[in-house]
Amino acid sequence: MLDLAAESGPADVTTARIAAAMHLTQGAVFRHFPTKEAIWLAVADWIEENLLGAIEEASLSSSEPIAQLRAMFRAHIDFALAHPGAPRLIFHELQQPGDSAVKRRIRALLGSYRGTLLQVLKCAREREVVGRELNAEHAATLFVGAIQGLVMQSMLAGGMRGVEESAEGVFEVYLSGIAGRRA
Repeated sequence: MLDLAAESGPADVTTARIAAAMHLTQGAVFRHFPTKEAIWLAVADWIEENLLGAIEEASLSSSEPIAQLRAMFRAHIDFALAHPGAPRLIFHELQQPGDSAVKRRIRALLGSYRGTLLQVLKCAREREVVGRELNAEHAATLFVGAIQGLVMQSMLAGGMRGVEESAEGVFEVYLSGIAGRRA
């Protein structure tokens, strides 16, 4: 599903395309999933398990908050590079009107991510490795927004090229901002 979403976007992924990609009949697909939404929910579950797993692992990779933030940023970028259909699905779902089960699942995923990020940012503030006046909520928004911006720019350029090269520089700018240093 994510490979198909990466090729043409989630809106263009039909059950016929899913079945063809898996060398199955459409009937076989529907024997496992009662609806197309159930398929997307399973994909959202997979993204949640794997992305949040990578973020959690990265947050535990060091006792130093800045190293944790760096590892989390890198883990998210690596996930997006390995699974470019995932950010496409997330962006697509969040833009849809209404409140589907898939959209709720993605919002929950982002909420869990944000919770982990806020813990690390608050620890960084308590240890005074970032500015004392740091607003952790705003810093979390900027962290995720920086990654989303990198991914979105790459998608607009026709692929995920360029994300890896830009990620380190963008993270350094982010760090400079949360450190409380004045230009």
